[in-house]
Amino acid sequence: MHPVPLKRRALLALPFTLALPPLQAQPTPVRLALIEGLSGPFANAGEAVYRNLLWAVERVNQRGGVKLPGGARPLELVRFDSKGSTEEALSLLRSATEQGIGVVFQGNSSATAAALIDALEKHNTREPARRALFLNYSAVDPALTNERCSFWHFRFDAHADMRLAALTDVLRDDKAVKKVYLIGQDYSFGQHVNRMARTMLASKRPDIEFVGDELHPLGRVKDFIPYAAKIKASGAQAVLTGNWGNDLTLLVRALREVGSDAKLYTFYGNALGVPAAIGEAGIGAVLAVAEWHPNLGGKASDDFYAAFRRRFAEPKDDYVHARMQVMVEMLAAAIERAGSTEAAAVAKALEGARFDPATLGGLHEATMRAADHQLQQPLVVSVMDRAGTPGVKHDVEGSGFGFRTLRRLEANAVTQPFQCRMTRPE
Repeated sequence: MHPVPLKRRALLALPFTLALPPLQAQPTPVRLALIEGLSGPFANAGEAVYRNLLWAVERVNQRGGVKLPGGARPLELVRFDSKGSTEEALSLLRSATEQGIGVVFQGNSSATAAALIDALEKHNTREPARRALFLNYSAVDPALTNERCSFWHFRFDAHADMRLAALTDVLRDDKAVKKVYLIGQDYSFGQHVNRMARTMLASKRPDIEFVGDELHPLGRVKDFIPYAAKIKASGAQAVLTGNWGNDLTLLVRALREVGSDAKLYTFYGNALGVPAAIGEAGIGAVLAVAEWHPNLGGKASDDFYAAFRRRFAEPKDDYVHARMQVMVEMLAAAIERAGSTEAAAVAKALEGARFDPATLGGLHEATMRAADHQLQQPLVVSVMDRAGTPGVKHDVEGSGFGFRTLRRLEANAVTQPFQCRMTRPE
């Protein structure tokens, strides 16, 4: 056996990894926390929100993420399941901020949103190095951008009074309706909807008679037949409700079962099982209000909806809201304008920001009002009809029924006065 020369032995001893190219450091993602009920009675609504936000985040990342002075960084959506509990949501907010997450999304409860606003105000004062923003996509109690407004909170949905302004304009012109029944969920949002519906309709249609005004426990009623029977017995020709999730689905199903022919003026009657639950009886009878719907028309709207359906092809996943896409796009743009992910800097960049409709193919313009952090955007009132009829190119959730536009209201037609005294950080 011949000894290996010393020089060769030294070369053989070198680590093999020297022959490999150096590893590229991966950019740190900008983490975004979704705090929502992803299990429990409203899990279907929470998961639907998650799909929307996931798609929005994926689109930002597909074009390289958010551009910052140190280089582009991807967005990362982190799920936190509150199980529909406000107490759990507050605990998860603490967990998110302890992890250094600087943006929190929530929306499926105005009561939870109010608690998160209060908690975030205290946290951001106590820990200025770990401040966070709260972006709200669905909690629509007007108080959240009025007496409870906060520099750290931005709402991207039209609040209840904006939605009611649109719905009651259409109801005002429905001269066949003389009797209206109000029913809602017994918490801040539902209480406000019933109260303000009375006020608006009394002004627009003083001849209307209110034949019912009822609140029921949130997420706990399994059988709405007794409520539906009372509505039918009242002789109501229209039901106005802010119900959402299973509380709406079960209500409309019960109304169908008791044979009520009352029209339904709803905030959320165009998704999450409602069209399938009411079926043929909903044609011309179920109205909904939103910032957009799949049959709005035009190439931009059609392309936007087609892209979502390519990403989520299952009929049960057919729930897309433009406002959630607008929210993520406006956040990404604000981070880039601020040149930072620091909460106060991003908040200042969001104030007064205009959404560029070209970002989503030209859907509509929107502006974040700086004075109260309430997004100003158009609203559309639509009515249920059979898919394939004029104006109903797409159905909802494979039900065979979709919605056609009754009226589109520009942002200035649904804007509302506000009372917000916001404390801004120095």
